[in-house]
Amino acid sequence: MTTQTQNPNALLPESQRGPAERLLDLVLGGSAHLWHNRPGLDVNGTWYAAAHATPFQREKGRPVKPGLFVPAAVKLYRQLLDIYRLNAELMAHFASYALTQTDWRDLKVATCALMLVQEHAGQPVRDEQGGVAFHDDDWRAIGEAMVLHYERKSTRMLTPKAVLRVAELLEHPEIARLNREAGFGDPASRKAPLGRWKRVASKWLAAREANMPMLQGLVKAGYKETLKKLARKAGYKPRAQGFFEVLGWKQKQSAQGHREVGLNGLTLVKRERFDGLSEAEICEWIDLERLSYKEVVGRLPKDVGLTPAIMAALLPSLSDRDLRLMTPTLEELGLLTDPAIRARWEKAVHTATDQRALNIAKNVRSAVLRRKLEEASDNAARQAVAEATAETDVRVMFLIDKSGSMEGAIERSKEALSRILAGFPMDKLHIAAFDTLGTVLRPKAANRIAVQHMLAGLRASGGTAHASAVYALHRDGVRVPEDAKLVVIVVGDEAGEAGDQFARAFRDLRIPVSAMALLVSVAHARGSTVRTCAAQLRVPFSEVNVDQFEDPYQVPRVLKALMDAPTLPGTAQSGWVERVMRTPLLKVA
Repeated sequence: MTTQTQNPNALLPESQRGPAERLLDLVLGGSAHLWHNRPGLDVNGTWYAAAHATPFQREKGRPVKPGLFVPAAVKLYRQLLDIYRLNAELMAHFASYALTQTDWRDLKVATCALMLVQEHAGQPVRDEQGGVAFHDDDWRAIGEAMVLHYERKSTRMLTPKAVLRVAELLEHPEIARLNREAGFGDPASRKAPLGRWKRVASKWLAAREANMPMLQGLVKAGYKETLKKLARKAGYKPRAQGFFEVLGWKQKQSAQGHREVGLNGLTLVKRERFDGLSEAEICEWIDLERLSYKEVVGRLPKDVGLTPAIMAALLPSLSDRDLRLMTPTLEELGLLTDPAIRARWEKAVHTATDQRALNIAKNVRSAVLRRKLEEASDNAARQAVAEATAETDVRVMFLIDKSGSMEGAIERSKEALSRILAGFPMDKLHIAAFDTLGTVLRPKAANRIAVQHMLAGLRASGGTAHASAVYALHRDGVRVPEDAKLVVIVVGDEAGEAGDQFARAFRDLRIPVSAMALLVSVAHARGSTVRTCAAQLRVPFSEVNVDQFEDPYQVPRVLKALMDAPTLPGTAQSGWVERVMRTPLLKVA
């Protein structure tokens, strides 16, 4: 048995870890959640919501204001820099992947910031005679493309707030220091390196000014003040005074007298309160102006408030994500008894891409609604698995350690498994628990409740023999088709028999393994059985701590990375990293 003391996710010594391994660790080991909109506590570099903190967290934590959580930002940006230094092309593909293939909002911001300031900017490379031999790669153009990328009604592009946050991140002293140390800016300058941010932010604003309905839509969506901050920070000069009018932004001449637009005859668009209007008149106004929830909620008279009728009028402006988040409000107002609204809400539940609904379920009274919200969690896991396995036939073998060394950790394993197992097709999922004896497990249905019922009886006791679970599944008739790929995921502390013995079980039973993963759940010390087995079988190995599954946004991300088996058999490269490298590089349109 071995105990890791430094990096629990390390398969190789730090000096031997290449960019692919570091990238996989970044994805599997952190949620990349940098901005928080509520007060928090910093407990040894980890953010906790102040309102829900435990006594220990309140005692040890340092209060932090809403906004950027600096420790997480510095950690993530340093990880991205390390990957960039080792392989700039991988970083360029990952930035393109992060924007177009994920919903990781803060990760998009961080990767975009790095690409806008890094040193590959298409500079001419000269020959011995001083002529231009060729031009260097222009990876800054990828940062520009990330900002300018537009898909109507898509969540996979940068919002106005995200564009502003790119600059805010780059301007933070700690991030600016990292960039200067990397050689991305003048070390003697007091100003933070922003690279091409001002130029591309001005392009972004110009495109919205040229399309006035788009600009008006952003204002209706609640981005008015964000747009003003963007324009100020980028030094944007509007072409016509309509830009100021839509934003309700009064202008005055500077002391130097440079301003030419927006000084005379401005007709500012004001967002007046609804004081003095009846409920019916407010609803008519919402329908006439097609107002959004954010536009209306702060303008309602106190004696009217948010009524069922007003909320119903606002429903067309809400996204599926908004509907899921507002379930407690819809329940309180009695709107989910309306068949049309209920059908729309259930559609939103079906399209969930994260597991935040599990937290929302705690705030509803109806048991039926709670079960439906749990379905949203299951649907998010199913979608993640479906995306990761779309290109090939993938089978999954879950082996759950319930030996005595898991005393104190088995419950954490159960909670993690209840969040992910419902995402797998029943006919391609094989589960067994083991101590010294393997036991085949089968959920009664493909949902969270069935998984919890299946795992309820597991108790930590006995010795540890990973191979016993493999033999139990084989005796039960589990076979892997020749054209399928098998991903083996072990849940436990990795302490047990020698890894070569574990590997021998797969060889003796002629079970071809394409990739292995470990969901680390440690009560005391951990071993090396699974890593050694993967090395013996010469297949990719990845691992993630079960604590990562407490983050509702992280579950689908982790599943995608774990489930991507490599395209070529016998390779030690993660299939997910292969997918990242196949992502086309973004280009400025």
